Amino acid sequence: MTTAPWRDPALPAAARVDDLLSRMTLEEKSAQLYGVWVGAATDGDGVAPHQHDMTVDYEWDELITRGLGQLTRSFGTAPVDPALGAQALARAQRRITEAGRFGIPAVAHEECLAGFTAWQATAYPVPLAWGATWDPPLVEEMARRIGDDLRSAGVHQGLAPVLDVVRDPRWGRVEETIGEDPYLVGTVGTAYVRGLESAGVIATLKHFAGYASSAGARNLAPVRAGTREFADVTLPPFEMALREGGARSVMAAYTERDGVPASADPELLTGLLREEWGFTGTVVADYFGIGFLHTLHRVAGTPAEAAHAALEAGIDVELPSLKCYGDPLVDAVRSGGIPEELVDRAARRVLLQKCELGLLDEGWTPEPAATVDLDSTGNRILARRLAEESVVLLDNPDGLLPLAPDTRIAVIGPRAADALAMLGCYSFPSHVLTHHPGVPTGIEIPTVLDALRTELPDAKVTFTQGCDVTDPDTSGFEEAVARTAEADVCVAVLGDRAGLFGRGTSGEGCDATDLALPGAQAELLDALVATGVPVVLVLLTGRPYALGRWHGRLGAVVQAFFPGEEGGPAVAGVLSGRVNPSGRLPVSVPQLPGGQPWTYLQPPLGLAGEVSNLDPTPLYAFGHGRSYTTFAWEDGTGGEEPAEIGTDGSYDVSVTVRNTGDREGAEVVQLYLHDPVASVTRPDVRLIGYQRVTAAPGEAVRVTFRFHPDLSSFTDRSGRRVVEPGALELRLGASSADVRHTARLTLTGPVRVLGTDRRLRCETEVTDAG
Repeated sequence: MTTAPWRDPALPAAARVDDLLSRMTLEEKSAQLYGVWVGAATDGDGVAPHQHDMTVDYEWDELITRGLGQLTRSFGTAPVDPALGAQALARAQRRITEAGRFGIPAVAHEECLAGFTAWQATAYPVPLAWGATWDPPLVEEMARRIGDDLRSAGVHQGLAPVLDVVRDPRWGRVEETIGEDPYLVGTVGTAYVRGLESAGVIATLKHFAGYASSAGARNLAPVRAGTREFADVTLPPFEMALREGGARSVMAAYTERDGVPASADPELLTGLLREEWGFTGTVVADYFGIGFLHTLHRVAGTPAEAAHAALEAGIDVELPSLKCYGDPLVDAVRSGGIPEELVDRAARRVLLQKCELGLLDEGWTPEPAATVDLDSTGNRILARRLAEESVVLLDNPDGLLPLAPDTRIAVIGPRAADALAMLGCYSFPSHVLTHHPGVPTGIEIPTVLDALRTELPDAKVTFTQGCDVTDPDTSGFEEAVARTAEADVCVAVLGDRAGLFGRGTSGEGCDATDLALPGAQAELLDALVATGVPVVLVLLTGRPYALGRWHGRLGAVVQAFFPGEEGGPAVAGVLSGRVNPSGRLPVSVPQLPGGQPWTYLQPPLGLAGEVSNLDPTPLYAFGHGRSYTTFAWEDGTGGEEPAEIGTDGSYDVSVTVRNTGDREGAEVVQLYLHDPVASVTRPDVRLIGYQRVTAAPGEAVRVTFRFHPDLSSFTDRSGRRVVEPGALELRLGASSADVRHTARLTLTGPVRVLGTDRRLRCETEVTDAG
């Protein structure tokens, strides 16, 4: 029997796909452009916006005779044993290949934002916690493990990472982001992409682009970002993840910018993404995003018109189902309303990706791995390390921490004894299991209370909740105050409950009116502080909250951003001193609930000044974090006179960091750029490099940043990305507000206009300094 050219792995992928497309009917080509979501709920309480009214009925056996592009969330829709789920997915793939003329399997995709969103799978810390580690290699290792678990279950594509840059911390999805700085988001997000892709899983960049800039921090609200904010803050993480990470898919954002929804924007999805950046992978819709062009944005009058707009813009795959790219698309092409060339263009991209994955090969098999263990010992060890590195010690003014091993501790608060306090909204127990009462979590999640009792077995630990996360009821305060008065120290564990669409205080569709602690938690903290017993505030949250009300009144403040299944032991380890805290803030912590929206990327008039009575200066700055050891920063580069380099030159800026304490610890050396005068207003400082270093007592390391003027570039008034000659300052700091050394430069020569080959990253070198 002669093998058709499209089945021949010896031929170039393009030739194979061209041959296959020439044999396919319109219905078969369009079938490659949508997914099917088996078991999706339609009762109005789903895991995607408008799931109840956007899900389409279909007849499975008839539908798959055309073939199928994607299978939506076989593991992430309901609790299913991983081994049985892998076998069920393999059976579904066999049915798809047997039903269609060409035997092409579907791409199976899943959410994997904080680990594989599946029952019994490891729940890692959320992305905001990744940002708090400032440790891209560790994030890459986590993503590789997530990818290996996805592959073992038969999954090809992961819908992560989120590369949105925080612009307003009231937004519910802040927990899903990596932070408020594009360089931190870009470097950490790119590491995740590299890890996932190294496991053979397609990484999908979310949400392209501008989603986090929605007005008033309301989910899906219009984006008000201007041209320069969009170019210099929103887009760089995506560009880095594509150029350096090799991501093979991009998800279009739900939102509109200046009246044009991203899902119908050819300038964004084709002009910028493909023609300028050279992207060759697939663009997928966010769930129901194409249908929303008709129902929410109202830039299309029918599902077919929505399909036309999305295809023309450059969306190749409709997820999660076939609202628009199914029969409405086919009928519109047949009637001449949509050019078939648009279908061919998208189908070619989809099939090229399937060819890359081996799904067009004759010998492809859907059989899963012999063993499917989604929460292995290795996973848990890594989850613990990530959690430990992500915990931020915000304050410890009198050295109350670490706690004495035999002290009397009153543990108070609604987050202390709840395992879900560790998890973000895209972890399976928070995302799916809330719809399946009675089903166990499937993974072990020690609470802070349990972990603290294990960590300090000689301590006398008492507990009472005090209040709920959101309920204003204060009837539990009396007992909380009584337990605190009997103790040597109070550990108040407060924060968020992750959820979806208003079912939590953090998460998708759980936006906040201000940055006050939810419910009666602030009043509970007031009552505890009033006892006179030292209070350690532990926050388990998905966003920063205003803490100025208690500044100077607390014994210590510990911040953890939904630290995952091993977060309880990680937090307890910091409290006991077993773990030396090394996390640094990926977002600013405000003084007052109404002092935001604000991030540290502010031009002069965005800072405190005499023109307004409102002071937006944060209580704890971006990059801030304390340790149980001390570091001296010595011999920083920079003299009396500024160094001169050309606008295409280079300059090394260095500092020696010495551990002057009595225990090993980690410091994060951060490099910020200050541009005193430019042709457009610029942030007063912005991050352009960083390096996490570990040193034993007395040990010193030399950190060198290789600065290139490309890192000072910005979008000028004409829309070009330029490097301008003039004065610059390179500031080495322990945070954006804690500058230790400054090197002054003068860039000489002409204005340089940059292209897509510009340098995106500041290379670093770490050497032993004795």
